[in-house]
Amino acid sequence: MNAIQWVLGALIILTSLSSVFFSVRSRRSANGRLRGLYAARMNVSMGLMLLFIALIQMTLFSGSTVRVIVGALFFLVGLFNLFAGLRNHSHFSRQG
Repeated sequence: MNAIQWVLGALIILTSLSSVFFSVRSRRSANGRLRGLYAARMNVSMGLMLLFIALIQMTLFSGSTVRVIVGALFFLVGLFNLFAGLRNHSHFSRQG
């Protein structure tokens, strides 16, 4: 269990940093296509981060009702962000 905590913690930190990185790049980009690509990558990073947080909430702690509900909400929002980011990334990648 301890190794899983460390791996998920490292993944949360990594995806959080990449989300901030792509957010800054998106806001500073003058090109609309690049702005969309960076925003889509930010959404994918945020979605993965929320999924990892949900995994920690659901698996590593005792199952109180509030914790399970919060984990399920994070999981659903993370899935939505992930799929929206992937869809937007494919849209902006085709614009070429």
